[in-house]
Amino acid sequence: MNVRKKQLLIVTGMSGAGKTVTVKSLEDLGYFVVDNLPPELLSSFWELINSSNDFDKVAVVIDLRVKSFYKDLVVEINSLEDNSKAHATILFLDASDDVLVSRYKETRRLPPLAQSGRLLDGIKKEREALESIKNLSNYIIDTSKLTAKDLKEQLVKKFSDDQTHVFSIEVMSFGFKYGIPIDADIVIDVRFLPNPFYIPQLKPFTGLDRKVFDYVMEKEQTQIFYHKFLDMLFTAIPGYIEEGKEKLTIAVGCTGGQHRSVSIAIQLAKDLSKKYPVDISHREISRYIRK
Repeated sequence: MNVRKKQLLIVTGMSGAGKTVTVKSLEDLGYFVVDNLPPELLSSFWELINSSNDFDKVAVVIDLRVKSFYKDLVVEINSLEDNSKAHATILFLDASDDVLVSRYKETRRLPPLAQSGRLLDGIKKEREALESIKNLSNYIIDTSKLTAKDLKEQLVKKFSDDQTHVFSIEVMSFGFKYGIPIDADIVIDVRFLPNPFYIPQLKPFTGLDRKVFDYVMEKEQTQIFYHKFLDMLFTAIPGYIEEGKEKLTIAVGCTGGQHRSVSIAIQLAKDLSKKYPVDISHREISRYIRK
């Protein structure tokens, strides 16, 4: 029986070099992340993690916010490895002094060692204090010229189990009278299309029924709109992927979420699925399904 080895990633580096973005990115990659852990607790923490089957990938952020303990970090890492408890991978985040100064001025914060002195002096003191751990680091990422998106991409390349970026789409139908979905990225209003609600033989049914679907989709007005909307989506979606979007939610709404929005959503999911993974949901449909 193969036992999957647990991974310990220690994230450290200069304050203001991108640890917040790194934490969020590692969580997205499936890491259990603990922020601001005192180094002297590292060994005990790792024993606790090893006793659990819930975590395979663990990241610990340790920086000079715990400056009174930071000098013990190298000692604690060496102790873990000497006792064969773990092999720690160290990620050090860095940035140039001028970039760090600019970032601190934007946030109106001070680095940990500049509480009673000049901003630049605090950055230099911090750099000196971190020199030993930087020399031990397995990975050093200089974020001086990186956007948050660039940093995330580098982290994915280095620490993702699956290098394939998975993008998917959810198409949702809804009724405006019940509220707009708050998690939608794109909301399209199709209340201008011919409404089966006013056709007595169609009113009790939904867009899931073929006769309602055909009524909506075969109208010339619908065809003109739909093909323009679909073309717009195929133009926009590559841009969402380029920006790192992993899930795109497209919400199609009509008055009650019964006829027009359901029909459009069904056709949209069918056409988009020719190129992308697509899920479909109909938020209001349970209101109209006859029991």
